[in-house]
Amino acid sequence: MGSSSPAESDFLQKTGMAQAPMSCDCFVSMPPGSRDDHVIFGKNSDRPREEVQEVAHYPAASHPPGSTLECTFIQIPQVEQTHAVVLSKPAWMWGAEMGANDQGVCIGNEAVWTREAVAPGEALLGMDLVRLGLERGDSAWAALTVITSLLEQHGQGGQCREDPEPFSYHNTFLLVDRNEAWVLETAGRLWAAQKVIEGVKNISNQLTIGAEISAEHLELRSVAQAQGWWDGEGEFNFSQVFSPENPPARMELAKQRYRGGTALLKQHEGSVTAEVMMSILRDKPSGICMDSGGFCTTGSMVSVLPRDTSLPCIHFFTATPDPSRSIFKPFIFSDCSTPVLRVVSPQFGPDDPVKKQPRFQNKVDRRHDLYKAHQAALNTMETNPDMGLAVYEILRDLESQCLNEISAMLNGEIPGDELGDLFFDCVDTEIKFYQ
Repeated sequence: MGSSSPAESDFLQKTGMAQAPMSCDCFVSMPPGSRDDHVIFGKNSDRPREEVQEVAHYPAASHPPGSTLECTFIQIPQVEQTHAVVLSKPAWMWGAEMGANDQGVCIGNEAVWTREAVAPGEALLGMDLVRLGLERGDSAWAALTVITSLLEQHGQGGQCREDPEPFSYHNTFLLVDRNEAWVLETAGRLWAAQKVIEGVKNISNQLTIGAEISAEHLELRSVAQAQGWWDGEGEFNFSQVFSPENPPARMELAKQRYRGGTALLKQHEGSVTAEVMMSILRDKPSGICMDSGGFCTTGSMVSVLPRDTSLPCIHFFTATPDPSRSIFKPFIFSDCSTPVLRVVSPQFGPDDPVKKQPRFQNKVDRRHDLYKAHQAALNTMETNPDMGLAVYEILRDLESQCLNEISAMLNGEIPGDELGDLFFDCVDTEIKFYQ
């Protein structure tokens, strides 16, 4: 990972970033940026290399009044009704890096560091807030209000990786539904949000909201003024006011990825499809498909949200690391779909090192069946490139067939109710190919 300068090391220690920041990239294309009348969402989740990401579906549920909810580190009051969700999540935590609900909402988060110090102690993780927004919000705006009110009540913080070495951060979010998108950027309990109604937009690990603020925390400006970060008279530019004064050089990498992501979106503006979004997530030169030191892209997601509400939303997940060597498999919410247990990690109950105090004192094997099969296939690609490439090409053909079927369904050529088990079938087929 290279060594840090003294100033950088000091910043890293103060912000709970003993190592360079993990990185993520989120994207949205809205008509007229999309080729069709669809909103397209995409995210690469870049996390510690050994971390396993599972894809888990939780059905809609009713909860008794007054019940509590156990999040990753803290308990909060549960609501009476939660939406069905599908999540791509680090297997050790309750929350998720990205996901969707059955109301057509998608959310992804990014790590970010600001002038507000990361509070010590355990609170809600940004990943918990992603899941809570999806379980409780029936639109992007509703999910945003869920997240901001929970931030106000419980704060954000806590250990962000499965390791005793302190590592925590604040969060930015991209929230998307069939009609609009919101960028939500936070600094402790404070926040600013920007509405996106057309074209293309991406976020990386930095603040991007300038003076065009659509909604904000009531005390955002008064806190900035009291801290001496804003004079109270000039233009209020959120990213300028709240970005750290001396960010570590490594945070410049996020700027490069952000610019690279913007360029790729602009290149395809007017013609963005699920396939185009997948190609952006697979892009190595920009660093969006990340493989650097202790970090890599551990899971990827692309969603198609048709503006026509009579059509279902489709959510593609890899459930395996490195999208350039993985395939995207489509999930459609359905009342009778078969559970896909081969992408769900084993459970360890009260013996889980996350649950025991002190936390993270040992490691457990969280690999699910697809992850293990994919790892073996990657080893084959290294040792026998010709055979590995042949298998991967067959699987990419399978991905193309799925995309064609989805396209036919969205064009009304085949009924959608036949595709409820597509995710199960694709995972099953992928594992068989690897074997």
